[in-house]
Amino acid sequence: MPELTIPYYVDAALERGMEGRGVSREDALTLIEEGPFAALLETAAAVRDRSRGRSVSYSKKVFIPLTHLCRDYCGYCTFRADPQAGVQPYMTPDEVLAVAEAGRRAGCKEALFSLGDQPERMFPEAKEFLKKLGFDRTLEYLAAMSELVLEKTGLLPHSNPGLMGTEDLRRLRESNVSVGLMLESASPRLSGPGGPHWKAPDKSPSLRIRTIENAGQLSMAFTTGILIGIGETPEERVDSLLAIRSTNEKYGHIQEVIVQPFRAKTGTRMALVPDSSTDDLQRTIAVARLVLGGEMNIQSPPNLSSDDYPDLLKSGINDWGGISPVTRDFINPEAAWPQISSLAARTAAAGFVLRERLAIYPEFSSRPGFVDARLQPHLTKLQGEDGYAQAGCDKC
Repeated sequence: MPELTIPYYVDAALERGMEGRGVSREDALTLIEEGPFAALLETAAAVRDRSRGRSVSYSKKVFIPLTHLCRDYCGYCTFRADPQAGVQPYMTPDEVLAVAEAGRRAGCKEALFSLGDQPERMFPEAKEFLKKLGFDRTLEYLAAMSELVLEKTGLLPHSNPGLMGTEDLRRLRESNVSVGLMLESASPRLSGPGGPHWKAPDKSPSLRIRTIENAGQLSMAFTTGILIGIGETPEERVDSLLAIRSTNEKYGHIQEVIVQPFRAKTGTRMALVPDSSTDDLQRTIAVARLVLGGEMNIQSPPNLSSDDYPDLLKSGINDWGGISPVTRDFINPEAAWPQISSLAARTAAAGFVLRERLAIYPEFSSRPGFVDARLQPHLTKLQGEDGYAQAGCDKC
């Protein structure tokens, strides 16, 4: 079979990508649609290796689903729920502490709070629960629970609660070393009738970008990312990555970008939509690396890929995300996290060293103004000299 010739403009786009400074929209579209698979992955991996080396990080966490109530009805979500008779609308403070303490005993250092978006604006049950505890809004309760976990267990909170205003973020900044919000997509089209974000007002791209920018103005280390395979076009996928890059260029606060594949779930509107393929995921990760540049931390969760998840390392990622030895992935309950020992062995077999990080990356914890003074003693207790998790600190 004759050898395929790479068109000159594709080859030129790969060369510009190899510089590691972030390719243009035109180059990104060329590469996501026409880039030869092997050459694209090799370029992205080379950019990663040059800037990030051969270490791959993860965070040992405990997952705290503060409430499943949510006013959004995304077409693919099984995490959200409406109020049910006999089911508490929120975890109580005692329940939150019990889960966090179990995580501490297992050597976790991150407390990941996940919850539905603004349920008190839709459900009287949510408002009533909050009022009994002296709160008006879910984000106020979240801040109080973050502070409780920090003070009682020493775990470092990272909250992922949906849209947040400046004052909400300012309050969370006192107890959270980082916060997160998936952009998912910058395309308003996906919110149209029948789309994945139909009847989900909090998935408005402009509102989500505003939250990310609010955090940037406050110098808060931030996690965001895209969800692929929900009906977006390659052009919309690229534009979502560019929107993230543009926001980070303004504030320099985005510590990691997740490229997450869609996984169909029984009982949702999108139950019959095909899952994202591994090739599509790898191609998108590689383009994300070339769009976002060599210095960005790029993650893709191993539990959402098949058993050959180490192949994602060939695409340019340098982080596996949060892994819990205690709690399941409540967002994707059907997808078990790999055992950390297995993750380390398989990462090593692929030629990389697995490093445990904290909920804030070393390059952000060392930057002036990114860690609240109240948090610094808690961070210092868990952190080694290089900013990663302190070796032998599983029982700190």
